[in-house]
Order: sequence, then C-alpha cells, then structure tokens
Amino acid sequence: MSKSIASALLIAVALLACSKNEPEPAPATSTYAAPTATTATTATTATPPAPPPAAAPATGTAPAAAAPAGIASADGETSGVKVVVQELKRTSGGTVSMKFTITNGSDKEVGGGYSYGDKDHEIIDHGSVGGVQLVDEAGKKKYFVVRDTAGKCVCSQGVHSLKPGDTVNVWARFPAPPDNVPKITIIVPHFQPMDDVPLSK
Repeated sequence: MSKSIASALLIAVALLACSKNEPEPAPATSTYAAPTATTATTATTATPPAPPPAAAPATGTAPAAAAPAGIASADGETSGVKVVVQELKRTSGGTVSMKFTITNGSDKEVGGGYSYGDKDHEIIDHGSVGGVQLVDEAGKKKYFVVRDTAGKCVCSQGVHSLKPGDTVNVWARFPAPPDNVPKITIIVPHFQPMDDVPLSK
C-alpha cells in the first residue's frame, strides 16, 4: 500500500472518531416564554347594597297628620281636617274655658281669615276663633264667646291658614251654663257638631 493511501485512511479514521465524540446539537427551543405563575390580585368589588324601594308616587293626598287626643273631636268640611277638644271646664270667674286644636291632614291649605270668626263680628274677628259656640240642647240656649268692651273675642287671635300637616292650638272663653248642665254641644265653624261633651270643674 502506498503511503498516500495510508495517510488518507488515517485521516478518515480520525475524522470518524471526532464526529462520534462531538455532542449532539441541542434541540431548537421556542422563544415563547411560558407565563410564570404569579399570585393573581383580582380586585374584589363589594356588591353595592340594594337601593331602597322607590317611594310610591303621590296620589294627590298629603299624609294624614296625627291629631292630638282629647275629650271630643269632629271632622271638618274638608276631608282630613280635624278639630280636637282637649279641655272644657268651668272656671272660678263664672266662665267656661275651652282649649282645642285644629289639624290639617288634607293636601291643601285651609282656615285663616274669617274661617272661624263670628259672622256678626267679621271685621274684628279676622284671624280669631270668635265663631265657636256652646249649645245647651236641653235648655235650648246658645253661649257665644265672651267679648271685651271693644267687641274683641276673649279667644285666640292671629290664627293663620294651616298648610298640609300643620296643627294649631287655640282657646276661647264662654259664659258658664247653670251648674245643672253637665254636658254641652260644641260647634266650631266648618266642622261637625260635637255632642254631649262633658263640662268639668
């Protein structure tokens, strides 16, 4: 064998040995980076409380105002308006003292002006309760509000009109009926009569 052939064989063997010892190339890796596990901080949104139920639409009538309790009461000509008598008693001066309230439970303004005045004293009774009367049914006699020398009633003055929901406290004095009259009827203008109201001492 010639030297050139031998040299070629040696080079081939050497190359073959080198190729076996070379590490296999690493497989190609994707450049996509998998998402790392992170602690999700999901914002917790509190569920807002349910809104309160919507108010019922107005039906044209104001909420009824609560009238104070008393010894007698009557409804007015206007629905929802009420008069309540708290006190009706004899006094040492030979008169009867009456304390009462007028409550407007309607949806409109009522009273004021000459509403509760005496027709015979219209000008001077403006804004007063001078038209209230006591009636002794058995004795067939009316008792009008006491008046001073100027003709003004001895009663509440400056009574204004009442807005829906308003209550006014008023009073009046009358000549006292005989002692043998234990009960009496009360008439307030624009209200139903209140019968058999006891007279206290």
